[in-house]
Amino acid sequence: MLEETYTLTNGVKIPKIGFGTWLIDSDEEAAKAVHEAIDVGYRHIDTAEAYDNEAGVGEGVRQSGIAREKIFVNTKLAAEIKDHDTAVK
Repeated sequence: MLEETYTLTNGVKIPKIGFGTWLIDSDEEAAKAVHEAIDVGYRHIDTAEAYDNEAGVGEGVRQSGIAREKIFVNTKLAAEIKDHDTAVK
């Protein structure tokens, strides 16, 4: 099931099933959970600015030992963020 993918318009395949990090409210717990999720086969991780755990998600990806190019991390921004410069802050 974790191997099922969608093909994006550029030909890249993204896993249909992602590991969600909502309600994991500490970076330490997020890092541990993401590392374990990657260990069991997840390659698509979902987070958001509002979850306040993006640093921990990144740490879990780094700790996994899997090449970053093999993992999709998607995040969401608050609706009021409408421009590139604010988004990258």
